[in-house]
Amino acid sequence: MTNATPTSQLSNAGVSIWLDDLSRDRLDSGSLKKLIDEKNVVGVTTNPSIFQAAITTGHDYDAKIAALAAQGASLEETIFEITTADVADACDLFAPVAAATNHVDGRVSIEVDPRLAWDATGTIAEAKNLHKKVAKDNVLIKIPATRQGLEAITETLAEGISVNVTLIFSLERYRAVINAFQSGLEQARDNGRDLSTIHSVASFFVSRVDTEIDKRLDAIGTDVAAALKGRAGVANARLAYQVYEELFATERWADLAKGGARPQRPLWASTGVKDPAYSDTLYVTELVAADVVNTMPEKTLDATFDHGVVTGDTITGTYGDAKGVLNAIEDLGISYDEVVAQLESEGLDKFVASWKELLADVDAALVAARKGS
Repeated sequence: MTNATPTSQLSNAGVSIWLDDLSRDRLDSGSLKKLIDEKNVVGVTTNPSIFQAAITTGHDYDAKIAALAAQGASLEETIFEITTADVADACDLFAPVAAATNHVDGRVSIEVDPRLAWDATGTIAEAKNLHKKVAKDNVLIKIPATRQGLEAITETLAEGISVNVTLIFSLERYRAVINAFQSGLEQARDNGRDLSTIHSVASFFVSRVDTEIDKRLDAIGTDVAAALKGRAGVANARLAYQVYEELFATERWADLAKGGARPQRPLWASTGVKDPAYSDTLYVTELVAADVVNTMPEKTLDATFDHGVVTGDTITGTYGDAKGVLNAIEDLGISYDEVVAQLESEGLDKFVASWKELLADVDAALVAARKGS
């Protein structure tokens, strides 16, 4: 790789590039390996919507579904087998990256059944099942940052299982996530586990904040409101990085770090630009800082590789301006707390809907396979 490409520059600035997508075709065709080799991709994230699109598009999974149908597998077992197989194979593909980065990168995420988002006990059990089935050191189990999810995050980490905390929208909830992470490590230490083997990222969502707040700014319709469009998502994420710096500079964290603990890195999620009026690399080039992950859909990755302008750290030192943006939006009568609560609810609803579509489509495929046999 040359350092001349924007993705190389991004990596050199301390940003780990993860692809927000996975499918059997990406694995079998070599396209994922090509992204590793050519565009500095060092990890993968998945979610229920990604699996729904992968499994129900084309015929890549037909043979696997037919084989599972012949074995008498249930609907839930079939989806479990398909998704964990893709993730396990991706973990193998990224194993050299994991080894080269002391296991910080080379990570592949798989999410618990989204219908368990409000069920801490069910989430913990599912996290253990996924971790055991994938059986790869570089897997991350994704757990939504609902209030019930916080308990599950702590308990899962206490078991020595690495976690990707997802669907974080608010600074308050992000603080709670870091507390849950550190509590989990404290319990893991008390359980005699090696803290250096436990990894975590906290997925802070970006573009959806702008989508919702811009809609409300448009409804206000003033010049002041128009001037604030497209600024909330970046401001919110930058303030999240400030929280990260603050809470990983405490005596509590120093005590864990002495025991070999690694910090939970911020991960920028939802980085595809929704408004064509904005730069298609907005949520990449404006969120550069050391020790962060940016998980990108391929369209955003391609745009960054093609014409992203990486100027180094664009986060530290911006906190006053970022706070000013969010305060100005509040002054117009747009409630930050209301927006982030709505976004969490909508995000979970979307994942549950995708999961239900996946269940229906795979069920139909199983029925057809059984009839065909």
